Amino acid sequence: MCGIIGIVGREQVSVRLMDGLRRLEYRGYDSAGICTIRDGALERRRAEGKLDNLARELEASPLDGHVGIAHTRWATHGAPTVGNAHPHVVDGVAVVHNGIIENFKALRDEMQAKGRQFESQTDSEVVAHLVADQLAQGRDPEAAVAAVLPRLHGAFAIAILFRDHPGMIVGARLGAPLTVGWGEGESYLGSDALALAALTQRITYLDEGDWAVVTHDGVRIFDRDNRPVERAIVSSGVSAAVYDKGNHAHYMQKEIFEQPLVVAQTLQSYIRPLEQKVALPQMDFDLGKAERVAIIGCGTASYVGMVGKYWLERFAGVPVEVDVASEFRYREPILLPGTLGLVISQSGETADTLAALRHMKANGVTTAGIINVPTSSMAREVDLLLPTHAGPEVGVASTKAFTCQLAVMAAFAARLARERGRMSEEEEREIVLHLNEAPAAMNAALAHDADIAAMAHVIAEARDVLYLGRGQDYPLALEGALKLKEISYIHAEGYAAGEMKHGPIALIDDNVPIIVLAPSGPLFEKTVSNMQEVQARGGKVVLISDAEGIAQAGEGAIATIEMPKVHPLIAPLVYAVPVQLLAYHVAVLKGTDVDQPRNLAKSVTVE
Repeated sequence: MCGIIGIVGREQVSVRLMDGLRRLEYRGYDSAGICTIRDGALERRRAEGKLDNLARELEASPLDGHVGIAHTRWATHGAPTVGNAHPHVVDGVAVVHNGIIENFKALRDEMQAKGRQFESQTDSEVVAHLVADQLAQGRDPEAAVAAVLPRLHGAFAIAILFRDHPGMIVGARLGAPLTVGWGEGESYLGSDALALAALTQRITYLDEGDWAVVTHDGVRIFDRDNRPVERAIVSSGVSAAVYDKGNHAHYMQKEIFEQPLVVAQTLQSYIRPLEQKVALPQMDFDLGKAERVAIIGCGTASYVGMVGKYWLERFAGVPVEVDVASEFRYREPILLPGTLGLVISQSGETADTLAALRHMKANGVTTAGIINVPTSSMAREVDLLLPTHAGPEVGVASTKAFTCQLAVMAAFAARLARERGRMSEEEEREIVLHLNEAPAAMNAALAHDADIAAMAHVIAEARDVLYLGRGQDYPLALEGALKLKEISYIHAEGYAAGEMKHGPIALIDDNVPIIVLAPSGPLFEKTVSNMQEVQARGGKVVLISDAEGIAQAGEGAIATIEMPKVHPLIAPLVYAVPVQLLAYHVAVLKGTDVDQPRNLAKSVTVE
């Protein structure tokens, strides 16, 4: 959520700041703004809604200046209005802020008691007042920031511009990511490497509690104790081309169609093809000693964990608990010796999941993480990083990150089973065989895109939709319902098929479509039985199955979506494709903002 970019440049920066903001659109936002220093004054432009609105403001009233900061805001404190949009400007200080200042009310009261007037309802404006107050007491910008940062409780990434010191920006982070970039006679700040992709490949990831002074001559970094420190300069390896939709109408559509490739790339890093074995990255602990696994995730990531529970218990014989990250710490979980904590996150910065990770580490739990951003906070803090290789995911609704996480989870389950002596070499080779089949099977599923688009109107007209599945298809039902809710705004729920008669069947009538995920196999007949119970009560069924399953149970369905027949291990990866495509085409029919659905953010960096 939210996005920051700052440039201390040799040339005009407003166009480049806008380009950086467009690269940050994937994070989700509902207002935006830019501030530069021009002729000894701070000037800003702000707008509600999409960046096109801010672009029109800049077209009507251009903004010059060689130094500036910009921001996309996702509203937390205060509505998404121009007045609440960043940057906030107070007495020659301009501030942009990602995150949340938990003690802002006490700080605001303190500043108001000193006679300071606030113009917004945000928690962020208090940072500008605190820094301005320190400057008014005679401190220079660096001393002012050093005095203010310890007073801020919560999670934040901040960039500060000073009217009277036009050759610098000060940035700081605690619990939210911030990156600095190195140029020739220029320096940069950004929420992530993607924001800086068109400016530089030489970047430094600030550590927790770091703050940095960014100038034309380079960057000076300080730790939370205000001691000068050196942080590594690395190559981001991020290309500006990742934002090219190619011949696709939306980023989400592009990312759905990228899945066979990125899943193949991910699996290549976990499979030794000659030995037909699964290999994990080097680790400093004995994986085979794990006696139980605690999986933590939010939203789509938690559904990966639910699928993983089936695999880990079946193959590795370990008990598994799956927790929603936002609830984990607050139920006082019992973390017994021998527990392996496994966090799942696309961004590696999800606030609730990061807090759960730190809670487990503080209680002596060995941790692993299935994470798409190898330089993120979680990736740096887990004991074992299990990277996905999905590449940048721009669409807010996760697609390719989900299937890559599933691929890593399957490989991890197989390796843990081998380490625990629960899987033979022959069984491992079979697992590898089926994992290698997944990309081609996903490609075959994508071939039915036109069929899915043709029947999407059946769902688009509905007010409520139910998804049903059994076994590892149950989490896929939850994921399908989530995707539909996220981008089409249709109310949808996922249920374990056998639970329908325990209450949800009361919802069934001829206005409620039911999406049934039922690959042929051990649970097929039971799922079909539940489907027939729905049909007997007037429910309109859309059956997603293979040719064998459709031949047996397709009669009476209002539509069928045929999938290739696959081994149950890879069925979740393959059946993710039709539920994603169905949600996508329904959203397109309804005319919603597919890539940036309302009220949602890509990376949720506050609790």
